[in-house]
Amino acid sequence: MVVPKVKLGSQGFEVSAQGLGCMGMSTFYGPPKAEDEMISLIHYAVSKGITFLDTSDFYGPHTNELLLGKALKGIRDKVQLATKFGISFAGGVRDIRGDPAYVRASCEGSLKRLDVDCIDLYFQHRIDTKVPIEVTIGEMKKLVEEGKVKYIGLSEASASTIRRAHAVHPITAVEIEWSLWSRDVEEEIIPTCRELGIGIVPYSPLGRGFFSSGAKLVESLANNDYRKSFPRFTGENLEKNKIIFENISAFASSKGCTPGQLALAWVQHQGNDVAPIPGTTKIKNFEENIGALSVKLTSEEMKELEAIVSSGGVHGDRYADMDFTWMKSETPPLSSWKGI
Repeated sequence: MVVPKVKLGSQGFEVSAQGLGCMGMSTFYGPPKAEDEMISLIHYAVSKGITFLDTSDFYGPHTNELLLGKALKGIRDKVQLATKFGISFAGGVRDIRGDPAYVRASCEGSLKRLDVDCIDLYFQHRIDTKVPIEVTIGEMKKLVEEGKVKYIGLSEASASTIRRAHAVHPITAVEIEWSLWSRDVEEEIIPTCRELGIGIVPYSPLGRGFFSSGAKLVESLANNDYRKSFPRFTGENLEKNKIIFENISAFASSKGCTPGQLALAWVQHQGNDVAPIPGTTKIKNFEENIGALSVKLTSEEMKELEAIVSSGGVHGDRYADMDFTWMKSETPPLSSWKGI
């Protein structure tokens, strides 16, 4: 199977139509996985045509970038590498930072850990609501001019934040949670991206694994897997959300694919400016994900899938704390900036 390519943004950045989210290899989804196995998985993915790799300095923190740095040896020219900055855990306290000094220090740190000369796509992971977005993007623009970054992006940014950022320097991609049960971005964020010619990178396109395994997923999670704290995966919400998975499973059977492939195919069908980044730590799951590229859906089937999810409603927010999402990403006006 030949993995198609898509263009993100209007500056010529081309990636595989499906990427590989690397976060779970190192953190958040249970204990870190064996390094040699994860390097083998990354190499296998690249050999199969999945060349868009996504990481962040927050994953670990830092350990995922170090892993990618080792995995990229000998294959750097075959991949499109995305990493992020913006979430600080200095002193064990989570903070969101977008001030120029932090932007620059973060980039230098990522370049060193990844052991590369240039980052293909550099995202602001979360928006610092204390710093005008123009100030943050202004420093990222300098990194582009210096050849340390090729393209820049935003993650979990509101439509107005995206618009303000794009006026300073072209935004190549916006990374946002988008799946069958996370569709709030369709009202303003997706239309804004398309109006401005910005690519879309959906993270958690499988509902953090729910569309692959349903409620069984929760039973198998390690004690330190942070999905256990997600409202959709707990108590009465989970019981109600089980019905969504059961109905999608029945639909998938009629299509001759798995529920996960069906859910991922729905995201893949959103347009040729979309490159979802499902994550996995197992070859078997990777094969299932890449198989979703072969699942074809008609517009009627797309609507039927959407109706399955919307009919009973999705129960629970996607995060326990929604303050660190695009809903709370507005920044002060540039005129208010006095510097740090």
